[in-house]
Amino acid sequence: MRNGTPDLSRYRSPLLSQYADRADLHQLLPLETDEHVVSVRKAVREHALAMKLSLVDQTKLVTAASELARNTIKYGGGGVVVLERLTDGLRSGLRLVFADDGPGIADIALALRDGYTSGGGLGLGLGGAKRLADDFNIDSRPGEGTAVAIIKWKI
Repeated sequence: MRNGTPDLSRYRSPLLSQYADRADLHQLLPLETDEHVVSVRKAVREHALAMKLSLVDQTKLVTAASELARNTIKYGGGGVVVLERLTDGLRSGLRLVFADDGPGIADIALALRDGYTSGGGLGLGLGGAKRLADDFNIDSRPGEGTAVAIIKWKI
């Protein structure tokens, strides 16, 4: 990081670069400490309120963001999150892309299964985040890192 801005060039995921190359990025936040998780939760809540998401959808989005932020730190050794407001004509949404340059996930299907954990937790993080989001994509490469993109839409 230089001047508090994360350096995206260290993350190799095409999923991240697909979004990070856009000029209309709304917000880029580091994920290195528990305080950063709090900042991400606050930023996501502010965007969700601005989009006028229901309280239920706000809670789902903040919960998913919190799980993915913690995973980025705990399993990926830290990283970044990109927040981007979306509109496709009929609906608006918020896309969050979490990226790290950690060890990656060898078996994504297994990692998404409830109860699976490689770190002693409950094993609900990735699968739970997937259920809480409207769209979910993951790109992980052993030895290169992981990127997870979620979207919550307001219809």
